[in-house]
Amino acid sequence: MEEKKLAVGEGYSLVDMHMALLRALQAQKALLRPYGAKLGLAKGQPRIVSYLVAHEHATQREMAEFFGMDPASVSRMVDALVRAGLVTVEENPADRRTKRMALTEAGRAVVAPWDARCAEVDEAMLVGFTAEERARFMDYLERARHNLAVFRGSEASDRA
Repeated sequence: MEEKKLAVGEGYSLVDMHMALLRALQAQKALLRPYGAKLGLAKGQPRIVSYLVAHEHATQREMAEFFGMDPASVSRMVDALVRAGLVTVEENPADRRTKRMALTEAGRAVVAPWDARCAEVDEAMLVGFTAEERARFMDYLERARHNLAVFRGSEASDRA
């Protein structure tokens, strides 16, 4: 089905950049979420274990900043991972007001299969892309994320 060009007020948001990104993300999630569940990981939890394997002893605030999430959301995910025996929480010797997170051996065990599945899905998503196109695509996505963070910051300061 070919999409007609829609103007603002005529359903533009169905064919704009955010919808293209959303649809690609939804297709990716449809492939990754069931695999995460097979590993015992609920929605959002794979990113936490991946972050912790790369950033040993991270704080919830660090994770929230990296993912652009509310710290309370990270806290709920971490609590569930602790209950599942995948993450431990310990005192932070550098700042007693915060806690540090670390993976247990069980938590470490899910990272390699998760990473392998992510690589497989990335390959499927990028079939037909050259190495240069893949690098540009990653650059475009990072630049877009940065631009939106700047825009969000300017809107927040406008409201203040």
